[in-house]
Amino acid sequence: MAKKGNRQQIILECTEHKKSGVAGTSRYVTQKNKKNTPDRLELKKYNPILKKYTVHKEIR
Repeated sequence: MAKKGNRQQIILECTEHKKSGVAGTSRYVTQKNKKNTPDRLELKKYNPILKKYTVHKEIR
């Protein structure tokens, strides 16, 4: 039987979108291994509203 509990579902939210004042939000749902990366995750993802790649940070 496989061991459970290391992978956690997280939400990534765009940092530049809040500053721009444009309505809506850009969010992505992904998973991370909590044991290997205990700190908050930052990735460059595509923001369809701003139409460019921006930094998305983990929330919660």
